[in-house]
Amino acid sequence: MNKKQCLLVLLVVGLAAVYAVFFTNWFQPRMLRIHHTSRPRGFAMRARRDLPVPIVFGFDESCRLTEIKVVPLAGFQTNQNVLPLWHLISDSNSVPVEAFTYGQMIRGMKPAIKGTHPESLEPNTTYRLFVVAGNVKGEHDFEMGHK
Repeated sequence: MNKKQCLLVLLVVGLAAVYAVFFTNWFQPRMLRIHHTSRPRGFAMRARRDLPVPIVFGFDESCRLTEIKVVPLAGFQTNQNVLPLWHLISDSNSVPVEAFTYGQMIRGMKPAIKGTHPESLEPNTTYRLFVVAGNVKGEHDFEMGHK
């Protein structure tokens, strides 16, 4: 191979590397895309108006969760170690889920502190949900509407 061919090969390899780094997400950490919705309870549950509207969180794909944590956003912004309102961890194998409700017990997961239960969410307060599924992480801010 002469100098000209060697230079062209190096140029092509260099352009391919630049393309791979800047125009693909091969080197970006994977993030979970989380969305939420809140739906009023069914007709049979309307008699119990004191119950809050359930919040359902979903993902674009099923995943085996290893940690779920919900904290008040205002408290988290001032103190990264704020106590979570709901914190589940998986010590073994959780079932793949595509959606879950706040406070739901997910098979294969347990409270991070034994015997704790999810605290109720306050209306008109913003919260942050942290989700870990293996080495993939995601977070999502949501607000609990009025009762």
